[in-house]
Amino acid sequence: VQLQASGGGLVQAGGSLRLSCVASVTAFNMDWYRQAPGSQREWVASSTTENQSNYTDSVKGRFVAFRGVAMNTVYLQMNSLKPEDSAVYYCHIHYSVRDYWGQGTLVTVSS
Repeated sequence: VQLQASGGGLVQAGGSLRLSCVASVTAFNMDWYRQAPGSQREWVASSTTENQSNYTDSVKGRFVAFRGVAMNTVYLQMNSLKPEDSAVYYCHIHYSVRDYWGQGTLVTVSS
């Protein structure tokens, strides 16, 4: 099982970015996590194959997680970005009793 994340970059505060993650399998739930320097990895959002999504409080109303038509892809549309959103973003699935992580994509939001 492989996950490939992309879409990170440098953006000014208030700007937008869209992250993508493609998995080699289709999992019911696909998640986004992030890890800032010196901090623990934290859950950001989840999206199911039924296109139901959940978000951590700090990104509600700004981020949207959704699945692609093929359902093995998850996107994270990030709007109104803040400097505190700067982190390495990882996609994650739990598949066949194991956890799998993408390689991470760096998001830097300048003030």
